[in-house]
Amino acid sequence: MEIKKSPKADLEGKKSTWLLIGYVFVLSIIFVGFEWTQRDVTVDTSQAATGAVFEEEIIPITEAPKQQTPPPPEVPKVADVLQIVDDKMNVDETVIANTEETGQKIAVKYVPVKAQEEEAPDEQVIFDVVEKMPEFPGGMAALMTYLSKNIKYPTIAAENGTQGRVIVQFVVNRDGSIVDPKVVRSVDPYLDKEAIRVIASMPKWKPGMQRNKPVRVKYTVPVMFRLQ
Repeated sequence: MEIKKSPKADLEGKKSTWLLIGYVFVLSIIFVGFEWTQRDVTVDTSQAATGAVFEEEIIPITEAPKQQTPPPPEVPKVADVLQIVDDKMNVDETVIANTEETGQKIAVKYVPVKAQEEEAPDEQVIFDVVEKMPEFPGGMAALMTYLSKNIKYPTIAAENGTQGRVIVQFVVNRDGSIVDPKVVRSVDPYLDKEAIRVIASMPKWKPGMQRNKPVRVKYTVPVMFRLQ
């Protein structure tokens, strides 16, 4: 069965007409929107602030007060006082006579100058260095020969193979005798003991001299221990 429509009920025929009407309406709204102005709007600025002024707080810079140096005290001036002597006043005058005028001879006396006596060296003072150092009888070569002949190598040190140089310090008295020997550089207790024995048994030395007088002098001798 075919369905028949009424020509008045057909809406497709008026579709284009209504579309054009819609376009015209939209364009008219847009046109009115562009033409709208603010000429009639007034702004009342009578109640507004004429201009805000902000005062910046200035903080003063703290500076230490400068201390002024007081001026130096004034030195009181001493007034020059001139004593005026009367012309009629008698003044004693000193007259210096010349030897040619008096004819007297001047006696010149010679006063001998006493020589300063040199202080004698103290007998108890021990010197490190003197004008003439102590000396072993025969010199240093004789001293080395004496030590090599009189040293007895300790048996324990020889078995242990101990050897070295022991330095002994002692004092040469005013009469040349040897006192107070001591080890200042040790190698082995047995070698030290033998070095002290040999030094203490040495004959008298020639004493040291200071200002042509014998004095006590400190002396140092190395004692060598070497295995053959």
